[in-house]
Amino acid sequence: MRAHLIEQSLRRAAARETARGSKSFYLAARFFPAELQQAAHAVYWFCRYTDDLVDEAASVEESRRNLAAWAEEVDRALRLGSATHPVLRLFLDAAHRFRIPAEFPLDLIEGMRMDANGVRYRNFAELRVFCYRVASVVGLMMSRVIGTLAPADAYATDLGIAMQLTNILRDLGEDLDRGRIYLPEEELEAYGYPASDLRQRRINPRFVNLMRYQVERARQYYALAEPGIPLLHPDGRFAVQIAAEVYRGILAEIERNGYDSFSRRAVVPGWKKYRTIARLMAAPVARYSAGRLAFWRAW
Repeated sequence: MRAHLIEQSLRRAAARETARGSKSFYLAARFFPAELQQAAHAVYWFCRYTDDLVDEAASVEESRRNLAAWAEEVDRALRLGSATHPVLRLFLDAAHRFRIPAEFPLDLIEGMRMDANGVRYRNFAELRVFCYRVASVVGLMMSRVIGTLAPADAYATDLGIAMQLTNILRDLGEDLDRGRIYLPEEELEAYGYPASDLRQRRINPRFVNLMRYQVERARQYYALAEPGIPLLHPDGRFAVQIAAEVYRGILAEIERNGYDSFSRRAVVPGWKKYRTIARLMAAPVARYSAGRLAFWRAW
């Protein structure tokens, strides 16, 4: 009985952290059946906690120490199949139940380590490695939770890259506050927009052209990922479609803000999110019935 109460408490905590950390992810997860929703919250809580070890550290040295200790704890828990840390305990249950490979959470930690070390990216190939580690592996973990009708890892990888590129473009100003620049050096040079201008938050024609290129590349990755959504199990397909569409909408908001990601944060308004949901709900019932029923049960 006590173990059941503890588990319920952890699940509520995971749901709260998901709602607090990502409104879009939390909204999309409402379209999962209960078991998948709980696993999605567990995965998100693990990812959010790992990210916070870097973002909430008082110094670079502290973030490195935090990640090193966490990596050891996660690796030990994955090998032994048990954990005492509440975040890891809940994640481990989902990882075991849905057969999430150990390499995915460990890759995520390596991605956060890149952030802690203040890595700059010379070209997109280098940036893509970072995007894979901090975002694609999340999609790969969720594809295990949802299940697939055919191999879909390449599509999950592309969707993660699309979403992380969207984060980078949305959060230019916030990242500068943390001393981080993700845009590849070669591309800054190609558009005649040096990192010094970025640090001074200059919006000029060169910056706008650079951002247009970045937005278009992110859209191309969403397009590459789209054929993978029908390959997901129907129980989770609709939720992923919503998440992809809402996140893709951030790019349009960036454009609407004149590419000013320094003083304005591009956010998809709630009414646009629900309009997107309504549009997707008009899709054939056979394609999305499980997700739609899960949503109505949640309400």
